[in-house]
Amino acid sequence: MNGILLVDKPEDWTSHDVVAKLRGILKERRIGHSGTLDPMATGLLVVFVGRATRAVEFAESDKKSYSAGLRLGTVTDTMDTTGNIYSDKDCSVPIEELNAALHGFRGNIEQIPPMYSAIKIGGKKLYELARRGQEIERKPRNVTIYELEAEGSGRDYTLQICCSKGTYIRSLCNDIGESLGCGGCMSSLRRTKAGIFSVENALCLTEIKNAENREALLMPVDSLFSDRPECVINSDMEKKCRNGNSFAVDVSDGEYRVYSESGEFLMLGEVKNKTAKVIKSFFEV
Repeated sequence: MNGILLVDKPEDWTSHDVVAKLRGILKERRIGHSGTLDPMATGLLVVFVGRATRAVEFAESDKKSYSAGLRLGTVTDTMDTTGNIYSDKDCSVPIEELNAALHGFRGNIEQIPPMYSAIKIGGKKLYELARRGQEIERKPRNVTIYELEAEGSGRDYTLQICCSKGTYIRSLCNDIGESLGCGGCMSSLRRTKAGIFSVENALCLTEIKNAENREALLMPVDSLFSDRPECVINSDMEKKCRNGNSFAVDVSDGEYRVYSESGEFLMLGEVKNKTAKVIKSFFEV
């Protein structure tokens, strides 16, 4: 069983929980995903099954889109509403004031990762230290906020966000609240898009479990590379491809989805000076 499965992750499940459940449902050990979601978050988890796990590295850097709840006036240790409350003010911020503040968070920005995160410093995960009441210095990271819009009123708003890999939405909500002088935290989170994939096409775990033909639910792995042109090679070229060797091909320089004459997706390849080489192969060995 090989391919990409779009899962609508339920609330209170870790991404690891979803993978473990799918291993049992699909009877396949080789399962991975292209971006962790917090337990309180729901939405799109792009899951790679079987040989398709070789493509995870190409999807991890994709843009992600979210719908996030912003609760103004509330500050917690986790930067979301699941944490211990540091302060809770009954405030009301006009949307015009919020929109003015959002200007400073669009584009390339720096974020300090939250203590409640899986980042390792000195071999220790930050959330493990945070649970012991420890807080250590974290270096800011560069992230990009491509889109950031708000709707709502008073102290509860919904943010529509498109951002780069490594963006912490909890940190974004916290920092927006700080910039307004009232504090803030994330009250909900739903991932709606990851690269070319949308949550509208995702399935819940029950739907996957109850499907009569689960393999039919999988998208082909080459769909991840749909923005690259395709290149069909003959049997002699295919032999070299399967052996990991480069081969001559009469196409322009660039990256290609490479197929056999029978239509099998063989590899993502790079062509330079009429010579093709393997970036990553996807045929069974």
